[in-house]
Amino acid sequence: MTPMANGHGPDRTSVVVTGGSGFIGRAVVRALRDRGVPVTVVDRVPFPETLDGARVVVGDLREAAVREQAVDRGTVGIVHLAGLTSVLKSVELPEDTFADNVLVTQELLELARRHEVPTFLLASTNAVIGNVGGATITPDLPLRPLTPYGATKAACEMLLSGYAGAYGMTTCALRFTNVYGPGMSHKDSFVPRMMRAALTGGGVRIYGDGRQRRDLVHVDDVVRAVLLALGSGYSGRAIVGAGRSVSVLEMVEAVREVTGAELPVEHVEAPAGEMPAVVVDVSASAETIGYRPEVSLTDGLVTAWKYFSGLETP
Repeated sequence: MTPMANGHGPDRTSVVVTGGSGFIGRAVVRALRDRGVPVTVVDRVPFPETLDGARVVVGDLREAAVREQAVDRGTVGIVHLAGLTSVLKSVELPEDTFADNVLVTQELLELARRHEVPTFLLASTNAVIGNVGGATITPDLPLRPLTPYGATKAACEMLLSGYAGAYGMTTCALRFTNVYGPGMSHKDSFVPRMMRAALTGGGVRIYGDGRQRRDLVHVDDVVRAVLLALGSGYSGRAIVGAGRSVSVLEMVEAVREVTGAELPVEHVEAPAGEMPAVVVDVSASAETIGYRPEVSLTDGLVTAWKYFSGLETP
């Protein structure tokens, strides 16, 4: 489904993707273009390739001129992926995190209201829930964030809810789990670290005993969720994950299997606040936006390995 199918006429055709030059953003932009949807990319850095039918606005979304250049009366939807996404950085820089995440989201929602943009999607996180131990996270748990990052995303979700209620906009917060896949070379999360170690014959450091569990979702599944949400007309929250959690030790074993690398492990002390588990239930997302994960961990790691090993060869 595409946002063009929602009956807002030929005058509204363009989807604005903030953070469109980033890992998830690039994949979303390409998928929209593959479906013939005109796209406006907004990012602090230029889009890394030339795409027909894609307009690029380079600048900081904190600046009104940048926002106003991006969103206009031809906009049918906003996919808001930009923001400060590092939990550790948010603890160091709470004011920057508030400005980048909450203030920018509010200004974009206000532009959307003024221009009568019908649909607004937000990249959110299950960190809005806080630490529930090993319990399963569902979309309706109370918001109890434990970091400025989680708190700002919770605030953004509330803003979306308020704009949907007061102005009839379709606003959906997509709570992504750990996203991985081709295109994430610059990231410092665990999958890229393992891939780089496999390439160089190095090892990886694991916090604690490595039994903490995470939900890894492939970027292809995330892109499908975004496209489905754009066309769904659903306002609310939707968890976008694999729906299957694996321990860090299992992740290492899966990467060894896919790459053939030894990947020796060094256990180090876990930092304060290391979550024991992230276990999500994605079944409600099938009802709300039609999302069902399709990419298995092994298949997904194969695509990541092909991408990373290709980076090292001419």
